[in-house]
Amino acid sequence: MSEVIVVATISPKPGEEQAVRDAVLAAIPQVHAEPGCVKYALNEATGDSTDLVMIERWESMEALATHGGAPALTELGKAIGGLLAGPLDVKTFTPVPAGDADKGAI
Repeated sequence: MSEVIVVATISPKPGEEQAVRDAVLAAIPQVHAEPGCVKYALNEATGDSTDLVMIERWESMEALATHGGAPALTELGKAIGGLLAGPLDVKTFTPVPAGDADKGAI
């Protein structure tokens, strides 16, 4: 069973940035309690971008698949679906630890 890293970019419509941010923040504690969630962290873009980026780490693809149908994500999708400039950009990765164990992997 191999861990999975997820990078999910969320692009709010102009004027909807705070509503999207608030909805994501409200979902985070529920996601943290899901089985297999190792890391689920919100990041805001710097500069002119209003994108939000979730950096996630899951114990396995199975745990990630369960997350995809879990109540927290389902409710979040309903809350922000009409507030986004486009679809979520979600990419999955396999970790490649390197160098210092504490610094070379997410």
